[in-house]
Formats: sequence, structure tokens, C-alpha cells
Amino acid sequence: MNERLHYARIGTIGAEIRACRVSPVDLVDLCLSRIDALNPQLNAFITVLHDRARAAARRAADEIRSGRWRGALHGVPVAVKDFYDTAGVRTTAGFERFKARVPGKDADVVAALDRAGAILLGKTNMHQLGMGTTGLESGFGAVRNPWNDAFIPGGSSSGSAAAVAAGLCYATIDTDAIGSCRLPAACCGVVGFKASYGAISTRGILDGEPADEAILWLAHPGITTRGVADAATVFAAVANEHGTLTAATDDAASGRRIRIGIAEPPTSSGDVSAAFGAAIEKVRELGHEVVSAAAPFDVPRFGDLRTIAADRQTVAERRFKEVDVVVLPTLTTTVPRVEASANPQSLSPANTLFANYFGLPAISVPCGFDRDGMPLGIQVVGKPSDEATVLRVARDYEAAATWSGTHPLP
Repeated sequence: MNERLHYARIGTIGAEIRACRVSPVDLVDLCLSRIDALNPQLNAFITVLHDRARAAARRAADEIRSGRWRGALHGVPVAVKDFYDTAGVRTTAGFERFKARVPGKDADVVAALDRAGAILLGKTNMHQLGMGTTGLESGFGAVRNPWNDAFIPGGSSSGSAAAVAAGLCYATIDTDAIGSCRLPAACCGVVGFKASYGAISTRGILDGEPADEAILWLAHPGITTRGVADAATVFAAVANEHGTLTAATDDAASGRRIRIGIAEPPTSSGDVSAAFGAAIEKVRELGHEVVSAAAPFDVPRFGDLRTIAADRQTVAERRFKEVDVVVLPTLTTTVPRVEASANPQSLSPANTLFANYFGLPAISVPCGFDRDGMPLGIQVVGKPSDEATVLRVARDYEAAATWSGTHPLP
């Protein structure tokens, strides 16, 4: 087996699995071996399902050989943030008091992955209860950034970003309430995508436990992968509705010209601004119309939900009348050092939170490195339910920039 297969894309590996040139059993063994070797260093997983994953891989291999192929994720090893309930498998949210919490039912998105034939390798570590952006606070220990452990991995989906970046799995399902999928994706040099509010079910995220009303409004399921096309593949498998994505994708394939709004927030640091400027030059080469735009959009004080429903209904008319998407840096600064991140909110969500408040589809894609060799991300944000245009712009930029082919570990 190719020793770099752990960094293959889902589109590539899925085709190999379907053609029976790669066995899900061998693929799961490869990922589990890599987890066993690297998790002591990265602490990306809380729970690893060795026996269960191998049994599922054998079933998948039998199904595919007999012609019962379920789709692009069939036989592909994935992981799930430890926020999502998994029947018979502990779900801790990185919280010491939940270390023995074992749900009796899968979260909706976990059940969707199972129907798609994906192989669940385990549950990824996270900032405790999703209440921080650093990834350093967990009842199971801090996650470490695979590029350099002197820097934070970002949070709260820290383990997922580290696992995908280091080639421990091919995709993860996460959550994103203020940017907590996109922020660690940018810190770890991978793709972090959240769809429009309600496009993917949140049922089964610590089901039965109390939750703040603001989090219920802001929380979106997220998807972490090594490439934009992979994020689209996972989204298609777990989304509540597929029609909007399919129709818009067909429109995008027809060559419709997109109007891209470029917004460089004044809070960006020097390295971030430089990388963003270089990324925008690539965006200009894509052949779409490029104009200036304002972003991030103003939002009320955190927890003020008095106008959120009305604001979501009018955001397309007020903010996307002249553009199809807005592009801005994912991070306001370079990746912070661990020693400077005692505050659990040390990594600012200033460029990401607005997409949660307005319920907008948004994706972070790698766009370069800072002077310390740490990754940076560019973010594409679109109108409600227009995931396809967001994914198209991100995919085109990714192909032009080629940053996503760089990995932190052999």
C-alpha cells in the first residue's frame, strides 16, 4: 500500500475502494496504526474504536465486493468530535464529569455517516464543553498542533483539525458555534466547512444535557477535511436537504460568473494581511468579478438574540445584494503560542462569529504560512442556503493556490 495513502483525498480513495483496488480493512488498519503511533504526541483522540472499526471495515469490504456500494464514503475511515452522541460509546465533550457518559442512541449525523457506509474510527478531543478557542483545556489533556506543538491547535474542534492534518482519518464531523470548526482548521492547515443554519441536524449533541439558548441558535455542525471537494462529499452525505446543493452545483458547472466581495478587516496582523493579499491575487486570477466588500458583518453582543431571526431573514438582501460571496481572513492574528494562551478565548473569533449569527455557509481553506511556519486560512462566506457557490469559490481557489497539498508530518 502507498505509504502516503493516509494523505489521499476522499474522492481518490473512494474510487479505489469502489474498484476494490484498496480494501477498507487495509485502510482502517493504516489509520489505526497511525493513530496508535501519533496520538500520544498529538492527543487528537479521546476514544479509539479499534475492534468496532475493523469489524465495520470487514462488513464494508464484503458489501462492496458483492456490488452493494453505498456511495462515496463507503469504507472511508472518519472520526466524530466527542460532542456527538454515539450509541454504546462514551461521549464526553472533553469534560471530566462526562467521562463515563454513554448514550443509548446515535446523533442524527452519526447515523447518517453509518448509512453512508463510513467507518467510525473514534471520537476526537475538544476544548472542554466547546467553551474555548484554544483547544488547550480538556478533561483528557490538551490537543497539540501537528505543525509545531509550541502553538495552539485552535478550538473547540481541536482534535479533529489535528487528526485530519496529520493523516489519522479522512474527515471529521464537528461543531461550529463561533468559528470552532473553521478556527482550528486554519490553525492546523486543513479545510473547515459549516453549512447554513439547519442544513445539517444538530440532534444528538449531548442529548438531554442543558444548553445555553445562544449556543442553540449559533451552533452549526461542521466538517473538517483535507480538501474542499471532500467537504462537499461529506456534506452531501449528512445534509438534511440535497436539492439546493445539487441545483446550485449544476449552475456553477455551467460557468456562471460569480461576484466576489473582498474584505480585509483592519484588525488583521501583518503576516495575516500579507498572506491574505497574496491569496486575493490568486482569487483575481479565477476569472470572476472581484469587488470590495465589508465583512465581518456587525452582530449584537453575544447572547443578545432579540433580533436574530429577523436578521437572518434579511441578511441576503442587506449584505449580498451586490456580491455572491465575501472573502476574508479566517484568523485575525497568526496562530498564538501556547504560552500566551492562558485565556480560553485567546484565539479571536472576530472574523468567524458573524457567519454563525446570520446562519451563513462558510469555509476556511489554507492560504499560506506565517514567518514561524504556521498555517493561515482564507474564508469564503455566502448567502443562506448557497453552499454550492461557497464551495465552488473555495475549490477554485484551492486548485489555484495548491497550499492544501502541504502536510505537517511524513
